[in-house]
Amino acid sequence: MGIPEQGKKIIIAITGASGSVYAKRLIEKLSHAEIQPEACGVVFSKNALDIWAFELKEEINPRTIPYPIYGPNDFYAPFASGSAGYSTMVIIPCSMGTLGRIAGGISDDLITRSGDVILKERGRLIVVPREMPYNLIHLRNMVALTEAGAIVVPAAPSFYSLPASLEELVDTVVNRVLDLMGVKNAGFEWGKKGSYEL
Repeated sequence: MGIPEQGKKIIIAITGASGSVYAKRLIEKLSHAEIQPEACGVVFSKNALDIWAFELKEEINPRTIPYPIYGPNDFYAPFASGSAGYSTMVIIPCSMGTLGRIAGGISDDLITRSGDVILKERGRLIVVPREMPYNLIHLRNMVALTEAGAIVVPAAPSFYSLPASLEELVDTVVNRVLDLMGVKNAGFEWGKKGSYEL
């Protein structure tokens, strides 16, 4: 995807699905990207705050997040309207409830409204569900979102980069998300180190 052009506006949404570490690493890595987006807004669902505290053993500290944070019901957030020109949204991790509401066209909070806006404006919506196994409703909702133009990126770490720590394992997912956002990163590239024969 390459480096994003100047002027890209990004939304990062964090829901109450397990996997807060994915969101934390995405924010950290985006904040250190060579080219920063023109604007980036962060929104947590109510449950996301609780899961973040439970899984990461820390409360959300707005001073450690270098982008503005918006409340889950703040419909005055700029990205609640297509007129603000946000082009990319990542929901990481994405609960199946959030995924299903967006697939069904239900905009009952800022996250679902923003997802609806990104789709109607033909932007890039990336959803990162962290769930297993999937039931048929989950699968049908993911198909509906894909047909509407979203990209479904299951939080399924890869192992061919031989990750040596939990952070490196998490980054196998986060780096792929950054690639899909059009953000240059130093993630593992298959085939870059040559090949061998058995």
